Amino acid sequence: MEKTKILVQETISAEKNKVWDYYTNPDHITKWNFATDDWQCPHASNEMHVGGKYSARMEAKDGSFGFDFEAIYDEVVPGEKFCYTLSDGRQVKVTFNKVGDRTDVKVSFDAESENSLEMQKGGWQAILNNFKKYTESN
Repeated sequence: MEKTKILVQETISAEKNKVWDYYTNPDHITKWNFATDDWQCPHASNEMHVGGKYSARMEAKDGSFGFDFEAIYDEVVPGEKFCYTLSDGRQVKVTFNKVGDRTDVKVSFDAESENSLEMQKGGWQAILNNFKKYTESN
């Protein structure tokens, strides 16, 4: 069975090295890796190499719900792209492309079966929008 891919993207008004750093550095990940202001990312770790582990805790600020987002890297091309496999077997690819003095970030991921495609795309896009806001204001 072929998996449905979902694509979210955003153009960040910052140079590519900064965008890469803010997207992959755990000190920054904890500042933007949530979809709405009533959520948070209290912890993140990131081993940016093939076979390395990515982990981020996402939870509601009121403590009512939370989950760990974990993956293992399949490919890492520093400053350009990376691919990883989530703990449930779905794959994600993130690319960074310089466009003048800005950077296009594209995230393609395998859809899961519990939530609608629209809900999944909306959630991942909201996180990417939060990343844009954080990166451009710091």
